[in-house]
Amino acid sequence: MTAITIDHVYERRTEIPRVPLTREVRVELRKMFDTRSGFWLIASIGIAGLLATVATIAFAPDKDLTYYNFAAAIGFPITVILPMVALLSITSEWSQRSGLTTFTLVPNRRRVVVAKTIASIAVAIASMLFAFAVGAVGTVVGSAIAGTSLVWDLSLGHALTIVLGNLTCLLTGTMLGMLIRSSAGGLVVYFVYTLLLPTLSGILATSQSWFKDLQPWVDLNYAQGFLFEGMDSGAQWAHVAVTVTVWIVLPGIVGLRLVMRSEVK
Repeated sequence: MTAITIDHVYERRTEIPRVPLTREVRVELRKMFDTRSGFWLIASIGIAGLLATVATIAFAPDKDLTYYNFAAAIGFPITVILPMVALLSITSEWSQRSGLTTFTLVPNRRRVVVAKTIASIAVAIASMLFAFAVGAVGTVVGSAIAGTSLVWDLSLGHALTIVLGNLTCLLTGTMLGMLIRSSAGGLVVYFVYTLLLPTLSGILATSQSWFKDLQPWVDLNYAQGFLFEGMDSGAQWAHVAVTVTVWIVLPGIVGLRLVMRSEVK
């Protein structure tokens, strides 16, 4: 018989290399398109953009057929859909019960969240480039049909703040996904976040003079409006920084801790 030595018993296992972050991002991007719901949710960005362009050409006054107006019309559905894409990317691990597989293959949950966030940002940037491109086509076609001169009234700086505004909307979805970890619940809270709270804030600012000056510091939707309309002062940047910190960063930190500790069933 062959003697079994201590060296054989305690032979070190072969180290398995860690999954690269780039591969994780590719996997998360593929998971966004794999399901029918995910595919059509992202496809709706392009469909809504084309419909918005046609509607602007058909119904907008000739003087409003400018590049900014086309980009704004196309960008509005993007600001609504992108946070849902980011939210569902996070919550799918719990709602679709794929978390056991994901977190077994990549035990570091923080890396999974980072990969999902990067994948969502990649989709957001591609969507915004699409919006700017279709807006340019709409400007040329609309001006040709109306017989007006081309108006390119969107500066590079303004375009960058619009991109930043869309990214803050996207991160709202990421934060809610980590905080709620349920697709249905996350979507309900998202619409409360983006529709109900801004409406209540606007009513309060109209009826209460003391809240009117406070609104830019506590209303995330109001402060994000500066990014889309154009930043004119340092105070507006301060409003954006404070509201993003209060409504996105701090809840996002809490949500990340919950993701790290919650049980996946």
